Amino acid sequence: MSTVRVAVVYYSTYGTNHQMAELAAQAARDAGAEVRLRKVRETAPPDVVAAQQAWSAHAEKTADIPIVTPDDMVWANAYIFSAPTRYGGAASQMRSFIDTLGPIWQEGKLANKAFTAMSSAMNPHGGQEATVLTLYITAMHWGCVLVPPGYTDATIFPAGGNPYGTTITANGQPITDDAKAAIQYQARRVVEIAGKLAQ
Repeated sequence: MSTVRVAVVYYSTYGTNHQMAELAAQAARDAGAEVRLRKVRETAPPDVVAAQQAWSAHAEKTADIPIVTPDDMVWANAYIFSAPTRYGGAASQMRSFIDTLGPIWQEGKLANKAFTAMSSAMNPHGGQEATVLTLYITAMHWGCVLVPPGYTDATIFPAGGNPYGTTITANGQPITDDAKAAIQYQARRVVEIAGKLAQ
């Protein structure tokens, strides 16, 4: 059994953060980690989701992906979070999940675990960096060890040069090869650091 257990936790309305999470999950597996890919529960009313064709289509496409639970968070010793930006912070669905974690946080079951985050917005300066940073503030409250990519690998620069965590401009275009490489590097890095913490 691997000493690194990664929970890749995401929320995605139209699919960008789902793709990012899938890329990170596979890279973490390739780096030797056990991985649980989990989505947070949809909190928007069903009629609102149904009224947006792309939203409802993505919900149907990913219906088989398990909903994240506190047990997944206890199981893992490393976290990769990915969520779209809403006014400079993570989408409310992600925040709603985070709000359920008080009991295990109070027991110290989220502490001393590696944490990294990613995000997207529909325009280049739409709050992605702020979203990643606010997720890191949450992780600091938990007592996690932050693992941003920093400027530790050449893949960071072609993807936009963001040292906090990979961010995507979600404009309906496929994720670029540069962004994919940055996501994969970020996932490998969190596995590496989590492995060192587990020694």
